[in-house]
Amino acid sequence: MRLADEMELDLVEIVPNSDPAVCRIVDYQKFLYQKKRKEKEQKANSAKMVVKEIRFGPQTDDHDYNFKLRHAQTFLKEGNKVKAYVFFKGRSILFQQQGEELLARFIKDLEDYGKAVSTPLLEGKRMIVNLVPKKEGK
Repeated sequence: MRLADEMELDLVEIVPNSDPAVCRIVDYQKFLYQKKRKEKEQKANSAKMVVKEIRFGPQTDDHDYNFKLRHAQTFLKEGNKVKAYVFFKGRSILFQQQGEELLARFIKDLEDYGKAVSTPLLEGKRMIVNLVPKKEGK
């Protein structure tokens, strides 16, 4: 404490739980600024995962399917997750089998770009499947 007073700086406790406690003589305001900047930099470097949604109808034709497939490929290449779902509107809930086949085809066509987290699941009026991008090394 005497050294800190002589240097006109602050004595900051770095590791309080150790025996003896670890302290450092620093300018406290500068220490706080550097700590905040380091946390901000770590937050900026952390990967942000974005989920993109693609919606199908149970009787989506080939042209629309291929258009949405290309979008899903670009999303997975960029490192985003893709949530594909078939929306059953009104009486189209009778075509659950077609929706399941459509999503199975979608998963198969995207094998090179990503993999499905689970099999298609029916949640209310939606049949949903989530895809994650493949790792670069694999």
